[in-house]
This record gives sequence, structure tokens and C-alpha cells, in this order.
Amino acid sequence: MEKLIRWFVNNKVVSNLMMVFIIVTGATTIPMLKMEVFPEIDLNIINVSAVYPGATPADVEEAICIKIEERLQGLDGVKKITSNASENVGSVNIEIISGEDPSEMLDRIKAEVDAIDTFPENVEKPVCREIAGSNPVISVAVHGKIDDNSLNKLTEDIKDEIDDLPEVTFTSIVADLENEIKINIRESSLRKYNLSFQQIAQSIREWSLNMPSGSIDTEDGEILIRSNSQGYTITDYSNIPLIINPNGSIVYLSDISDITDTFSDKFEMDFQFNGDKANLITVFRVGNQNALDVSAAVKEYVQNKNLELPSTVRVTAWDDEARILSGRIETIVRNAQQGLILVIIVLALFLKPKLAFWVSLGIPISFMGGFWLFGPLDLSINMLSLFTFILVLGIVVDDAIVVGENIALFKERGMNSVDAAVKGAMQVATPVFFAVLTTMVTFSPMLAVEGDIGGIWRIFPLVVISVLVWSLIESLTILPAHLAHSSEEEPKNSILFYLSTKWNSLQEKIINGLYYVTHQIYKPILQKAVAHPFSALSFAAGIFVLTIGIMLSGILKFSFFPAVEDDLAIATIEYPSGTPIDITREGYEKLEEAAIALESQLKEEFPDQAIIRNRLSTIGYLPMLTKTSRGPGNLDALFVGSNMAEVALELAPSESRTISTEEVVRKWRNIMPDLPGVKELSFKSDLFSAGDPINIQLSSKYMDDLISAKDELKTQLVRFPGVFDVSDTYNIGKEEISINLLPAAKNYGVSMMMVASQVRQAFYGLEVQTVQRGRNELKVILQYPKNDRSSISDLENMMILTPAGSTIPVRQIAQLEIGEGLASIERKNRKRSINVTADVDLSVTNGNEVIATVMSSIMPKILQQYNSVGYSLEGEQQEQGDNLRSLGKNFLLAMIVVYMLLAIPFKSYFQPLVVMSSIPFGITGAVLGHIFLGLNLSVLSMMGIVALTGVVVNDSLVMVDFINRYRSEGNSIKNAVLEAGPRRFRPIFLTSLTTFVGLVPLILEKSTQAKFMIPMAVSLSFGVLFATAITLLLVPVSYLTLEKYILKTETK
Repeated sequence: MEKLIRWFVNNKVVSNLMMVFIIVTGATTIPMLKMEVFPEIDLNIINVSAVYPGATPADVEEAICIKIEERLQGLDGVKKITSNASENVGSVNIEIISGEDPSEMLDRIKAEVDAIDTFPENVEKPVCREIAGSNPVISVAVHGKIDDNSLNKLTEDIKDEIDDLPEVTFTSIVADLENEIKINIRESSLRKYNLSFQQIAQSIREWSLNMPSGSIDTEDGEILIRSNSQGYTITDYSNIPLIINPNGSIVYLSDISDITDTFSDKFEMDFQFNGDKANLITVFRVGNQNALDVSAAVKEYVQNKNLELPSTVRVTAWDDEARILSGRIETIVRNAQQGLILVIIVLALFLKPKLAFWVSLGIPISFMGGFWLFGPLDLSINMLSLFTFILVLGIVVDDAIVVGENIALFKERGMNSVDAAVKGAMQVATPVFFAVLTTMVTFSPMLAVEGDIGGIWRIFPLVVISVLVWSLIESLTILPAHLAHSSEEEPKNSILFYLSTKWNSLQEKIINGLYYVTHQIYKPILQKAVAHPFSALSFAAGIFVLTIGIMLSGILKFSFFPAVEDDLAIATIEYPSGTPIDITREGYEKLEEAAIALESQLKEEFPDQAIIRNRLSTIGYLPMLTKTSRGPGNLDALFVGSNMAEVALELAPSESRTISTEEVVRKWRNIMPDLPGVKELSFKSDLFSAGDPINIQLSSKYMDDLISAKDELKTQLVRFPGVFDVSDTYNIGKEEISINLLPAAKNYGVSMMMVASQVRQAFYGLEVQTVQRGRNELKVILQYPKNDRSSISDLENMMILTPAGSTIPVRQIAQLEIGEGLASIERKNRKRSINVTADVDLSVTNGNEVIATVMSSIMPKILQQYNSVGYSLEGEQQEQGDNLRSLGKNFLLAMIVVYMLLAIPFKSYFQPLVVMSSIPFGITGAVLGHIFLGLNLSVLSMMGIVALTGVVVNDSLVMVDFINRYRSEGNSIKNAVLEAGPRRFRPIFLTSLTTFVGLVPLILEKSTQAKFMIPMAVSLSFGVLFATAITLLLVPVSYLTLEKYILKTETK
């Protein structure tokens, strides 16, 4: 190591070139890095879905979900199988074991599903796909006074034009409605011409088709033959002949039917934007595309396109993620700049200006080196990675402070600059190396955190490790070279000389003050602690016991993931399942009226601010609630159905308005009138959700037990103080009519298959053809007109065609039973399941306390009463359990590695325990910091405590190393301890102070978008501050106790 240091010191050109290379390479790498608000999440979920047109949830469960579940049960690599059976669609999610190759698992699952040959005839081919987090950047609303067909055509044209932008790769239309040609035929027409749906369908297929018909070989070459008569329009299908009479008269399809070219009504949706009929185009970021570039290109297109469009039609940018990203980046960068300035000021106050400059230079070198490694480590520029740079801002100069301060000490003793640089750096090289190594190890538990979002925590250690590697290299190579050749002369410029003199005067006062604190306050306290070591250790133990008591007392609440306020205010209504869209529209119109009234009220209260920018209103699909609900523990949220509606308000960026999103939502809620018949009315202002604080999933083979168990659990939950909005996922769906054949049916030779197929064709529709018309698929559907299938009597009077060619009404051969079905059926590991959810008031209680009571005293009684029922924690609780459990396990492993790393330089089994004794007091500081600032503990607080351990160990390591050094020079243990404490006071104090002040701007940040990161900064900053105070006393006393009284290593 000494040869390497000396070589760099003697070759300052190499040191400077290396510095420039690192900075330039890192700076040129930044524009090429991927930029996103939050990092992508690997879900490790394979989805298998199949469409069963016209089927009830119970039919879908039996025909699709159970068959797929049974086939995949026991497949290697499968962790959990869940499914959902809803009207027309069955969906099965297969969660794969961490470490399995998703692509390989997809192939294996697809092969198993394709091998199932018992699906009903009408079930469409199952689709297998890997669920991946999407990366939407911006949406474009196409809106105006325009009819549906024109809007659809314009939306498709605009999508094509956006796709042609060089910066854009992938877009999708949100309300991409299916085109259908509907052929409505009355039953009377069928009877009049003695026709059936099957006969008509066969005629359509025979007349509407394109077919290759061979080729003709000529002397000039081959000529292909095509039969080309495929229908695409109403006219094409109207002219299809059904009956050709002997007298030459022809009955055409248009003669007996009403043919329309329309959109499918199977999935009812209605979008409005600022009161106009609308559709949305979502623009995604693909691969390493820059979200800011994609957004800028789309917004420029929108601006130019509006110049071409008529005044009745507009396109508007909506939900711009890049705006959020740029705002977050601006906030983080501002905090980083302020933190950097504070760190440099602190260094300049306690170190000589030139030494402070060279030490501070390690920050940009280390940061640029870190950015250089982003590509190989597959990291992006996002809120978390930028936040990590702030976290490490004060840590990154710790090793440079230790090295620089030691080199300065040798210079003060009269050694020449070159030898001082080599000797000073070499003396602390080992503790600095191991200090950086232990910091890396203590961040490493976050590399392998389990859970849906566990993968995003790897950003913290990867960024820290990337930066600290370069920090270590810089402090042992570039820094000694700079200090060895740094001139000690005073500046010759008169102004600079004056400023230097004033600054030196101020610095001298501060250094004298620090000297006074060290020798007049700290040293006497240390002497008393050394004189009474067991009393000092008992006092320290009491502090830690008090900390544990505070944490267990409930004074500090725990919330898994803090809420992050969005620039969107969302209101949603949900009616009972099966509610027609016309009824839902009535409630939706009330939401719209309240939103318009809110906008007027805000204009009066804030006349100089445009609080509300745009308004998106939807029925049948809630795009904004779906997006914002997808957070930790709730990644597959989806809200769709004719019984749901949403109004979303895009607000001005939080930095440019004086009213919070939460306050806007409160005003909106107060304006909103009561809505009769509404199942749920909710308002939301969060960027994303961690799911319900209480989410217990009950499962059983027996539905009666399941319903009784969930009712009992809900009854118990409502009794808890602070628990509200207790609900469950058991929803009664639409009414169902069961057709049961009477014995008389046999007399007519009518089977259930005949009745079921004919009823399905009439009431659901018979899909005759699916053809490609332009970019879209076109389905041709035969069915009864809507008026002939709108009541139960229509079904009772429907005529069934018998094998003999006669007809008979349904009521004579079948009995109709009316009942209630389920809106959807949830299954987990081959059993039906129901989720019971609730929210909590954190000022009264928290989800963990409630869950602990439920698990210990309520669930055992329920399980005893209903022994077929099982349960599991889902949503936030499941994610919290996975995250904290794996974090704790990894942390213990990291502590073992830290112990081993400390044992190597100390060559002792016991001295590493002295160094690590300060770790618990970092936790004390973190807890006190949260109490002082009125914050709840969160998973990010835990991450901060884990990261804190490395910084705390570094100070203790250097302290013990110097005590050993003094002992090796022949000093007694007591004298070595009393000498090392004051000697290391300034660098330990300075490294802790730089860590703290680097985080102060973020801790004081008022921006709502940065608040969720503050708990981690508080844990690290306050933990370091408190642990430093303890370290300066506890480590020397612990060393003395261990070596003198326990190991008795001191020879008399």
C-alpha cells in the first residue's frame, strides 16, 4: 500500500489525469442514463387469462380457474397461485419463487396450460404473459364536440402520428373499443322465413370471405388467383343473400335484420375531459429512453397539433410523469446543493482552507465515479437513487477527513510535504480501508430484501457502494498527491489576503473553542468515566433499555410506507355490482357538478393561482385510481365495471400553489351531496398507496364457513378504537336466471345443449366472423334486438327450434329460477377467499397493534369455530412482513461479516465487540429524532437505522485503532484511552457533523414530494449525532473494561 501511495504522490500528473478522467466520464454518462420517478419493479408473476363470453363468475371459476389451478399445482418454481373469476373472464396469477427465471417459467406454464383439453367450446384460447411494471410517461387527451366514430378515428390517427415521433416507441389507446357489426334479427323474422341463427351464420360465412384459389402459369410468369368477397361494411353484409326462391326472388340479410356498425357494449366505458367527450392515448417509456425527452416531444406535438385541429376539437397533455420527475429531481438536487455547501462550510471552519478544498473535492470525484457505474449496475436516475447521493454526502468525505487531517498533523510536526502525505495516509490506510468496507457491508442487507417491492431497496446499497469505492480510491491516491504538492503560501492578492486573514481569525476562534470543549469538557468527563467504568457502562445500558421501552410503549407509531401527496385529486363512486351504467351516470354527474363548484370556489379564494388545470371523468374504468393504488403490497390493483365512476382533477404543481392536495380534497368532500344507493364514495390525494393497513385474507373450500368467518372478523374489527372503513371483497353480483329442463322437453327431443346454445345465440350473440379492418379487429355478431331481450318474459316466450323443425316456447319445456350470483370469485391456492380490510387513524392506533391483537385473541377463536377456514396477511401487512423479516435476517448476517472484518485488523476476538457496542445507541438517536420531529417510524426509518450502523462503526474503529497504537508505544491501557479520546475527538466530531449537516436541508424540506424520504434521513443524521456522543465515552470505557478487567492483558 505504501508503494502505491508514494507512486501517486510522486506522479501528480497521473493523479490529476485520473481525477479529470473520473469526473469527465461520469459527467458524460449522466445524459445517457435512464430517468424515471420510481425504479421499475420486477413482480415475478405469470398471468394466465381466458375469456368465456357470456359466462357467470361461477361458470368461469369451474370452467377456467379450477382447471388451470389443478394443472399448475405442484409445478416446480411456483410459490403461490391466486385467481379471480368474474363475468366473462377468468384470470390466474402464478407467483414464482425468487431466483427462478421468469421467461423459463412462462414457457413451462404455457406448455401446461396448452395441454388442458377440457375447456368448454366457447372459451377463447388462454393467454399467458409475464406481468411487468409499465412505464407510462404522459397521456394525451383527445376531446371535443364530436361523435363516437369520429373521435375513435381521430384518436387512432393521432396515435399513429405520436408513434412516428423519433423519441416515442410505444403508445396505447386507453378506451380502445372493439368494433362490431351487429346483425339484429327479430324472432318473428326467423319464424316467418323458417330460419335459424346457425343457417344465417353459415350463409354469411359462405358469402363473406377471402380465399386463395391457386395460380395460373403463363409464359409471362405465375398469376395468383384470389376469391375476394369479404365484407367490411354494412352494405357488404346487407347484400348477402339468405334465400333464393325458384322464381328468382331473393331474400337478403338486410330484409330480415337491422345491421349497425358500432362498438361493443360488453365493456361499457365513457370518458370526458373538461366536459367534452374524450379518449386517452398513453405514451410509455421503453428500455433506457429518457422520460423527459419523451414528454418534451409529446408536448411539442400537442402544441403543434392544436394549430391544425378545428376549434371544436383539442388535444391536451395529461398526467405528465416527466413533470413529476423534473420537480422531484429539482427538489433533490436543490437539497443536495444546499447539503454540499453546508458540508464544505463545516470543513472550511475546522480545517485549513486548502485542506478543506482538497477534502471537498472528493465529493464530485466520488459522485461522478458512482454515476459511471450506474450503467453496469442497471441503475437509473430516480428519486431513490438521487436521495441516496444526499444520504452519502457527508459519509463520502469521512475517509478523506481522516486521511487529510492525519497528513496535516505530520506537516505540523515539521515533516516535508511528500513524506507527510505518504506517512499520514499510510498510518490510517488500514482503518480507513476497513471502515469503508464495513460501511458497504452494513448497507448490503438492502440488496436482497424480499417482497413485491424488495427489489427497489437495492438502489441504496448499490449507489452507496459505487460512491464509496471511488471515495476510498480518491482518499488514498489522489488526495495525498494533492496535499503533498499543495502550497502553504499566503495569497499575494490583497483582497484574497484580507479575506484569508479574516477567515483564519474566525477559524482560529472556532478551533480554540473546539480545543476548549475537548480538553476542558470532554477530557474531564472521560477521566471520570474511566475512573468509574462500570457506572458508565450501566448508565449507557440504561439509555438503551429506555430506548427499547419507548419503542415498545407505542409512543412512536409505525406506518409501513409514508403517504406521498400527488398533484391529482381523485373522487370515485361505486354502486353495487351489476348496477347499469345509466344509474352510475347519475352519481357521476353529481361528482362532476361538485368538481365544477370546487373549481369556482378555488378561483374565488385564490384569484392569482390556477389551482385546477384539467378534469378527467370516466365511467366503467377508473384509470387514475388504478394507477395511484398500485403501490407496495398492492401492485395488481384494478378498478373496472359499469358500477364505478371517477373524476380526477389535475392540480398545479405543489411548488406553485399555496393549498395542499389534501385540503383541496377536503373542500371537495364537503361540497359533495349524499348519493342514494351508492356503496362507496371515496376521495384520494396520494401518489401511490401501500394498500390497506389491515388486510386479512380468509380462505376455505366451503363458502358458508367463509362468509360466517368474515362476518365475525368484521364484527370484532369495528370494536377497535381508531379502526374505520371496515369492509370485505365479498360482493353479491347480478341476478342470475337458471334454466332447468322439464320432463316435457324429452317429448320434443330437446336437450339442454339445444336450449342453452339457442338462448346464448339470441341473448348474448353468435359471433359469426372476426376479420381485420384496418388496424382493428371487426367482429360480426348475430343476436336479438335489444328490445326483444330486455325482460324475463322475452326469455320465457322465446321459441326453441326442435329437431323435428317445429318451435316451442321456453316456458313449456323449462323452469326458470331467479337467484343471486357473485360479482367475482377470488381464490387462493385452490380455495375460495375473501379479504377483510380496514383503515386506521394513526393518532389513535396503528395497523401493527390491531393485527397483533387480532392474531393473538380473535383469529384463534374464529379458526376453532370454523376449522375449514385458513387465513393470511395480505397487502401492506404482507409486504411489511416480507421486507422487515428479510431485512432483519440480512442485517444479522451483515453484523457477523462486520465482526469478521473488524477482527482481521485488530487480530482480536473481543475488540470488534467494543467497536460494535456503539451500534445500539445509533438506534437511540434515530428514535429521539423521530420523536423530536413528530414523525412515525416507517420501513425507510428501518433502512436508515441499518445504514447508520456502518457510519457509527467507522468512528469506533478509528478510536480503537489509535488506542492500540498508543498501547504499542508502551503506554498503559488507561493512558492510551485518555490520550486517544482527545486525539480523535476532532476527526470523529467532524465526520459526524458533516454527515448531519449534509442531511439537514432534506430534513427541513417542506415539499410534500420529499417528505416520504425524511424518516431515513432522520434515522441516519440523529443516529450518527447521538452515537458519536456515546462513542467518545463508551468505546474508551468499554476498551478499558475489556482489556484491563476482563481479559487482563495489561502487564504490571
